[in-house]
Amino acid sequence: MNGNNSIKKMMIILSKATLENVYAAFVLANGARMEGIEAELFFTFFGLEAIHNEKLEHLHVATVGNPAMHIPTLLGGLPGMEAIATKMMKSEMEKIDMPDVREFLEILKASGVKLWACKLAMDMFHYKKEDMYPEVDGVLTVGGFYERGAGEGVHMLFI
Repeated sequence: MNGNNSIKKMMIILSKATLENVYAAFVLANGARMEGIEAELFFTFFGLEAIHNEKLEHLHVATVGNPAMHIPTLLGGLPGMEAIATKMMKSEMEKIDMPDVREFLEILKASGVKLWACKLAMDMFHYKKEDMYPEVDGVLTVGGFYERGAGEGVHMLFI
């Protein structure tokens, strides 16, 4: 990737910790690193659950209001539907050797991805840095995240 128009850094904002959103963000960050592009993840609002030590291993697939599920909202809201969909997705991910969330965080950190927790969301949910995955790089304000995204060749992506 040479030239003045090349992507130098991906700044990915994760606002929802549904299994499908978390994996989308992680795969995109990992893909960036594999292409030699810097990557940073900013976890805000419910996206914080993807780096919360007690919650990151219990993420679910969204079955209500998710048009990709191809099931009526009424069925998606039935007791047990979310658990069934989550189990099915995890089973399919295991078949292709997709790492679980904690292992994927380890892979991202090892490849140089920066992980940031949103200060506003941390305050709103009364979380402390100690509640988070230990390799989180820090807690940033939105302004601090934007500062890190300054410069040419930086792309921001909201998931």
